[in-house]
Amino acid sequence: MSYPVDGAAIEAYVARPQEPGHYPGVIVIHEAFGPVEHIHDVARRFANRGYIAIAPNLYSRVGTPNPSDTQEVFKKMFGLQDGQIVRDLEGAASYLRATGYSNGKVGVIGFCSGGRQTLLMASSSHAVDAAVDCWGGFIRSATPDAATTPERPTPIIDMAENVSCPLFVVIGEEDQNPSPEDGELLSKRLKQAGKDFQLKVYRNAGHAFFADYRPNYREKAAFELWDDVSRFFDQHLKK
Repeated sequence: MSYPVDGAAIEAYVARPQEPGHYPGVIVIHEAFGPVEHIHDVARRFANRGYIAIAPNLYSRVGTPNPSDTQEVFKKMFGLQDGQIVRDLEGAASYLRATGYSNGKVGVIGFCSGGRQTLLMASSSHAVDAAVDCWGGFIRSATPDAATTPERPTPIIDMAENVSCPLFVVIGEEDQNPSPEDGELLSKRLKQAGKDFQLKVYRNAGHAFFADYRPNYREKAAFELWDDVSRFFDQHLKK
């Protein structure tokens, strides 16, 4: 399916419970590689837990990169405009609330670049009620070589004071982007701003440890994360 934003059709995968009722929604944001089957599987996992899940393709305007072409992946990832990303995600939230199955609440979770976009969304919009940032990198700079770019005009770390919903930040202790030190800095900023958040560093895990199709996968940490995310969203979206 697709939903319209600013004259474009944003492709998306949707999964929902089969039983009639009113359910909270969850936006599932893909990694830099785009909406691979793993992301659709995560959406189905949320549906099995009583959520309406939507996984938008944030590359809909420019075409999904070839996951095996690292240069193309990074070119398209860094080329997405932060302001447009927020509007595309707000469109996903509006779509969820407009279904006949919504209880009115929407959460967002993202992985890798999607984790950064989750933090961006929570810091730039009031369209979501809870957010889970899974190892969102480049929070101190726009790219490896530039503090800011026209596409990413403000470092995410400098937007932390604007977070508008409960936030759960996930970092692997072996990760370097974001590193546990990045997490400490983000935590400091969030505390100073009086935000409702929790940050957890998962042991014996690095970047993308939840992605069961990648060699980074760590089963024990992934199971622990799923339990933690489920409790967090249940607390903030089902009550």
